[in-house]
Amino acid sequence: MKKIVAAVVSAFALVGTAPSFAQTSAPAPAAAIDPATLAASQELFEAMNHRAMMTGMMQQMSQGIAQSMRAGAEAGINNNPKLTADQKKQALDKMEKELPGVVSAMQGVMNDPGLIDEILAETVPIYARTFSADELKQMTAFYRTPVGAKMLASTPRLMAQGMQVGQQVVARRIGPLMQKMQQESKQ
Repeated sequence: MKKIVAAVVSAFALVGTAPSFAQTSAPAPAAAIDPATLAASQELFEAMNHRAMMTGMMQQMSQGIAQSMRAGAEAGINNNPKLTADQKKQALDKMEKELPGVVSAMQGVMNDPGLIDEILAETVPIYARTFSADELKQMTAFYRTPVGAKMLASTPRLMAQGMQVGQQVVARRIGPLMQKMQQESKQ
């Protein structure tokens, strides 16, 4: 159960950073940021309504966490060839007893308004180090136009649809690969 919780926590941590375009390499040493550039970065995040977007995303993830954790735990238990049927039943019973507490604790973290504050406090400077004050002001101006507002409003739906398409494309490629591997392992 601890391994499953750790995997889910890691997955949510990665998902939670996606909208803030987290760096994939080690961050550069903290250099002094021009106050005007930092202010422009904060203004961009306000124009993007980033706080509300992050809050909605965290709430949505929080709502689906019980189902995701249950599915992951059940799959891990049921697919463990080292467990007998009786051991699997015992592990599933234990998981059912422990899961509500784990889900509640995770939902508490994800629904904590301080979480968004912390993410923003660490993300805004990334933009301030990446873009000039003028560039940030141009982006802010764009997001305040009707097209920019439409883009912001459409982005969650477009990202969800894009992720679904990506999963379908990957599944089409992985399905035949898995069948081939299974056939080769039987030989």
